[in-house]
Amino acid sequence: MKPLDPAALPHLRPARGALAVVVATGVVGGLATVAQAFALGALVVAAVTPPAGGWHGAAWWLACLVLLRTATAYVGQRASTRAATEVSGALRDRLLEAARHLDDVSPSRLAVLATRGVAGVEPYVTRYLPALVPATVLPVVTLAAITWLDPLSGLVVALTLPLVPVFAILVGLTTRDRARLQWRALEALSGHFLDVVRGLPTLVAHRRAEAQVGTIRSVTHRYRRATVDTLKVAFASSSVLELVATLSVALVAVTVGLRLASGSVDFRVALTVLLLAPEAYWPLRRVGAEFHAAAEGTAALADADALLARASHDLPGAVRPASPRLTTIALEIGHDGGSPLTAALDLALPDRGLVAISGPSGCGKSTLLATLRGELAPLSGTVVV
Repeated sequence: MKPLDPAALPHLRPARGALAVVVATGVVGGLATVAQAFALGALVVAAVTPPAGGWHGAAWWLACLVLLRTATAYVGQRASTRAATEVSGALRDRLLEAARHLDDVSPSRLAVLATRGVAGVEPYVTRYLPALVPATVLPVVTLAAITWLDPLSGLVVALTLPLVPVFAILVGLTTRDRARLQWRALEALSGHFLDVVRGLPTLVAHRRAEAQVGTIRSVTHRYRRATVDTLKVAFASSSVLELVATLSVALVAVTVGLRLASGSVDFRVALTVLLLAPEAYWPLRRVGAEFHAAAEGTAALADADALLARASHDLPGAVRPASPRLTTIALEIGHDGGSPLTAALDLALPDRGLVAISGPSGCGKSTLLATLRGELAPLSGTVVV
């Protein structure tokens, strides 16, 4: 799954309102950034060559724009955090509901998806999506403003600006493959550890528990190497994007400085262009950097989509309650060849609520739960869901 894949949109529907606030604050913040560069340029020029009206007007405008950017950043961060909570909660509920309809789902895979996978989706919502909105607005507005002030500088920015997404895409393809390998290594580690825990009594009985230490160490080492390789690509991509953006801004600064020295461009125009030039590249650099934070989340979404698709395919049009009523009729629990651990149980558990099973050690609590889950056959009686 790609970060902009339409398959990710259904997972974002529970947070439509919060994401709309994120988009609105991103657009307003981008426009305020461009206006802030104009206000700062006017303030510096007014301080160097005081006009008749003084510099107070430009200072007030700059202060208001700084407060506006701060407010939009705060509101956008709160909205993205709320959206991440809603998306992750809805995804976890859908995964658990789908797993109830599939008998061949590995518990380790489900555990990784419902915990680490869902947690990996949150940076996708809180960091990548908020960075994506300014990246679609701010470069275009900044380029238009620079071109309006100085067409030559606008031409330089227009020619160098596509280099940032090109390099980001080239590095992002490698990051996607590394993130997929890291996710598979985590699933293998979780599955192997679960198998070892399940078979630990048998391993201890046959004195083979210590032999699994080396195997777990080997699986853990593979996951560690996959994580380190992913981090290496992330750091390398950040350095590449920073280098490209720095060279592009330096090229704009050299051309503006030479023309300012020759007197062919106004000081106020040159200063405003120099303030705007970094803002044209910064959103794209941020998207390229946040792509690595979204890589694990998109890999988890792809795996979750596969599981949800299987559940919907196996049960087309089926509707089941989220919390089924469970009833036992004259249920006697115990192990084969043994006597019943409890008297005949007639239970009717409600659709919702919390039911506690209490009793001393060895009275049959675990045996009762195993019987209700279908892992252990009852001695007599029935369990109806």
